[in-house]
Amino acid sequence: MEFRPCIDIHNGRVKQIVGSSLKDAEDEAAENFVAGQDAAYYARLYRKNKIKNGHVIMLNHRQSDYYEATRAQAMKALGAYPGGLQAGGGITPENAAQYLDAGASHVIVTSYVFRDGRIDFANLRKLVSETGKEKLVLDLSCRMKNGSYYIVTDRWQKYTDVILNHGTLDELSSYCDEFLIHAVDVEGKAGGIEEGLVELLGAWSRIPITYAGGVHSFEDLTKLKELGHDKIHVTIGSALDLFGGPMKFEEVLSYI
Repeated sequence: MEFRPCIDIHNGRVKQIVGSSLKDAEDEAAENFVAGQDAAYYARLYRKNKIKNGHVIMLNHRQSDYYEATRAQAMKALGAYPGGLQAGGGITPENAAQYLDAGASHVIVTSYVFRDGRIDFANLRKLVSETGKEKLVLDLSCRMKNGSYYIVTDRWQKYTDVILNHGTLDELSSYCDEFLIHAVDVEGKAGGIEEGLVELLGAWSRIPITYAGGVHSFEDLTKLKELGHDKIHVTIGSALDLFGGPMKFEEVLSYI
C-alpha cells in the first residue's frame, strides 16, 4: 500500500469537491476546499517528499470557459515535478503526447474509452498505440446502482452499462499500466471508505490500483489495508490537512 497524492483542478483552482456534485452546466461543484496556492506548489511539495504516481485531474470539460485556465494549472504542476505525476481529464490520442511531453509519467483516461455506455475497444487500442500500455492509466471510477458498481464517465456524471468486477478488470488490465478508481458516492464526503468496493479490488491483483473516496481517519486507512490486503494504493483528498482536513500529511506518510 502506497500513498498517492492528488491535485484536483476545477475552474482554474486547486480544489477538493464533493464528487457526486460535479456538473458541467455552469461549471458547478460543491466545494470542500479551495487552495490559495497554485498546482505547482503542491507538485513541488510532493517532489520534495519523493512521493510519486499521484494524479493531476482537470475537472472542467473542454468546452468550459475555465478549461484553458485549468489546463494551464495542470501543465505547471507537471513541469514542477517531471515524471512524478499522472495527468487526467479530457485525454485523447490527439493530445496525450502533450501531457507526456510536459512531464506526466502517465495519462489517465475514462470518457474516451467508454462510448455510448460501453467499452470502445477501437478507441482503447488507438490510445494504447499512441501512449503505450506502460504510460496509460484507466480510470474506472464507479457508483453503486442496483446492487453493482457501474463505471461512470464525463466527470462522473454519466453511468455506463459496464459493471466493475473481476472480469472487467481482467479484460482491461492488458491495455494499461494501472487503474485509478474513485468511489464516487463517497468521494469528497469524508464519511468512510466504500468497503464493498475495496473488498472487490483487494481480491484482484494483476496490476496496481489506486483507490480514492471517503478516507477521513487513520482508522479508515487501517480498514483499507485490511480489506485491500495491503495491495490497494490510496489517495486522500478533503481529509488531508493540505486541503483543510484533520489528517496530517506527515503522519499519513509515516503511517503508510
